[in-house]
Amino acid sequence: MDATILIVDDEPNIVELNRLYLEGAGYRVLTARTGAEALARFRSDHPDLVVLDLMLPGVDGWSVCREIRRESQTPIIMLTARTEDIDRILGLELGADDYMTKPYNPRELVARVRAVLRRTNPPTEASPNVLRLGDLVLDPARRLVTANGEPLSLRAKEFDLLQHLMENAGIVLSRERLLSQVWGYDFAGETRTVDVHVAALRRELRDSNVALETVWGIGYKLVGPPAVEPSPR
Repeated sequence: MDATILIVDDEPNIVELNRLYLEGAGYRVLTARTGAEALARFRSDHPDLVVLDLMLPGVDGWSVCREIRRESQTPIIMLTARTEDIDRILGLELGADDYMTKPYNPRELVARVRAVLRRTNPPTEASPNVLRLGDLVLDPARRLVTANGEPLSLRAKEFDLLQHLMENAGIVLSRERLLSQVWGYDFAGETRTVDVHVAALRRELRDSNVALETVWGIGYKLVGPPAVEPSPR
């Protein structure tokens, strides 16, 4: 049996359609109709990923996401019928790993579930070597990163973004390239997603000697500490 997915939505037709497609893809599926039920199922069944609607009766999706993030780094894909950027940005800042706007094709949901699980649970044998830049050390196999010897607390997408930046240290990367390489599929028109995660990374790197620089009009680059010039004799 593949990973366990918890679907949280108060619309029975959507729940059933998503369940059928996810089970058809080999996943074990749990469901919840309310925020309170979702938290109870999350704590009792420990799913590998949560598909979470924002507009829930009682405890809303924002609160459910916030509570899950207090307890776990389990990936979350948020669903909403609203299209405002502020909803997407707030969801990402609360700790969501991905965001889908209703209506959507359930095949796309399956693809996004696969992509998120692939990023958060990479096969150890295929992991690249440890990356180092300045005082940053990133171990892809163990999903660990430290700055000056201290571990950083990064969400899944933040880790993936930092890994890609370290693999291309000193190179200016456009938002579009980062969306394609880190998120794994087309996020056309949603480049603010990158900005939200860059802001979160900068907060984590504030005590590091590595800088995440903005190149205006293009994108971002990660740079290490300046080289120390040898003292003249």
